[in-house]
Amino acid sequence: MGNLLMLVAAPTKDSGLLEWIIFMATKYSNIFLKATWATLYVAVIGTILGFILGFVIGVINTIKIHEGDNFLKKIIFKIIKAIVLVYVEIFRDTPMIVQGMVIYYGLRQGNIMITSILAGILVILLNTGAYMGETVRGGINSVDPGQKEGALAMGMSHVGAMFYVIVPQALKNIFPEMANTFLNNLKMTSVLNVIGVSELFLAAKTAGGSYYKYFEAYLVIAIIYLVLCFFFNRIFMILEKKMKGRNDYELATEYLEN
Repeated sequence: MGNLLMLVAAPTKDSGLLEWIIFMATKYSNIFLKATWATLYVAVIGTILGFILGFVIGVINTIKIHEGDNFLKKIIFKIIKAIVLVYVEIFRDTPMIVQGMVIYYGLRQGNIMITSILAGILVILLNTGAYMGETVRGGINSVDPGQKEGALAMGMSHVGAMFYVIVPQALKNIFPEMANTFLNNLKMTSVLNVIGVSELFLAAKTAGGSYYKYFEAYLVIAIIYLVLCFFFNRIFMILEKKMKGRNDYELATEYLEN
C-alpha cells in the first residue's frame, strides 16, 4: 500500500490548493502519523511529570517557617525555597525554544548523550513544573484555611494535610489550568524541532520541501493540531464536569425544616 502511494502522480501547477493538501497528506501519511505519535508522546509524558513536579513545588512554597522551628530546619527550608525560586524564575522568564537548545546541547557538551526525545520531555517537564508550581500554590491558598487547621489539629503533618485534605480540594480549582497547560504543551512541541525531535512541524517542513509546497504541508499539520486539541479539550470538559459532581441535589436542611 505504501509503495502504491509513492507512485501517485503529483498534482500539476494548475491544480488547486485542496488537491495539493490531499496529495501531501496521502503521500506523506506515514511521516505525519509518526510525527503525531512523537508529538503526543513528548507532550503527554512531559506534562504528567511536570504536573507531579509542579505539585511538589506548590506544596514547598506553602510551607511556612516559624520562629520557634529548629535552626537546622530553617536553614534547609530556606535553601530549598531559594533553589525553587531560582528554578521557577529561570523557566518562566526564558523561551522554551532556548531552553531546548541549552538543555540538549549543554548536556551533550558535558558528554551526556541524551536523545532529542528525552531532551524534549525534559524541557516540557521543567517548563510545566515551573508554571504549575505557582498555579498549585494559588490553588492551595484558595482552599479554606480551616481545612488545614482541622487536619493539623487531628495530628496530621503539613505534608499529610496537604496531600490528603488540601490538594484534593485544590485540584478541582486548578484543573482547568492543568488542561490549558497540556493543550499549550501539545502545541509548543513544535519548537522542539530545533533539537531534532521528529514532531509535526519538522514533518511538515520535510514534506513541504520535497515539492516546495510548504503552505500546503503546514495546513495539513494545522488540521492535525486542530483535531488533537479539539478531542482533548472535549475530554477535559467531561472530566471537569465529573469532578464538580452533581448539581441536582437537595440540601438536607430542607428536610429538617419540614
